[in-house]
Amino acid sequence: MTTIALITGATRGIGLAAARLLTGRGVTAIIGVRDEAAAGRLGLPYVHLDVTDPASVRAAAARIEQEYDKLDILVNNAGITFPDGLPSQTSLEQARQVYETNVFGVIEVTNAMLPLLRRSSAGRIVNVSSERGSMGRALDQAHPLWPMINVAYSSSKAALNMITVSYAKELWDTPIKVNAVDPGWVKTDINRGAGLKTPEEGAAPIVAMTLLGPDGPTAAFVQDEGPLPF
Repeated sequence: MTTIALITGATRGIGLAAARLLTGRGVTAIIGVRDEAAAGRLGLPYVHLDVTDPASVRAAAARIEQEYDKLDILVNNAGITFPDGLPSQTSLEQARQVYETNVFGVIEVTNAMLPLLRRSSAGRIVNVSSERGSMGRALDQAHPLWPMINVAYSSSKAALNMITVSYAKELWDTPIKVNAVDPGWVKTDINRGAGLKTPEEGAAPIVAMTLLGPDGPTAAFVQDEGPLPF
């Protein structure tokens, strides 16, 4: 039976790379997109999906159910940020925008897709997080992250890590595994191409976690080099 995946925020960057890598593994990788015109040029199946629009999320879930009946893999990849800056200089409007996508959008999409994931014999949820959401890393003065401050983005990824743990606990005794992955510093639009990794390199650990076997972890936070501290 064909494995069905949904990747949010996947018209470019890490999300698109993950979709293409999964397609190469024989997975039907559906990209969740806001721009259907752009999606039509990518040659991948897609659904209109804006993670900040609950009606859009519900419609996407209904379409996937109608066309595929189930979902095996959910990659919560959609994310935004603003440039680094002191917390005292961060507006509430900026913080709200970041949380709408990076936090509330993940909950909205996961809840909508969970009934379809429960129909899978081995459901996998992968949340695309960041090392910048690790409080252990943030407080290490010897680590390169020490001088970097972005209260909205970093705290949203810390929240995403707890969201990961919370869903993993709810689904602990089911076949569904829920994990968070830091793709590393990837050259994408979010950092104006300033990263060190290609989107394909950043997508590789995400794809690996979507294809975990039954003995793989749940409630983990990982990167290429191994586990990360929460």
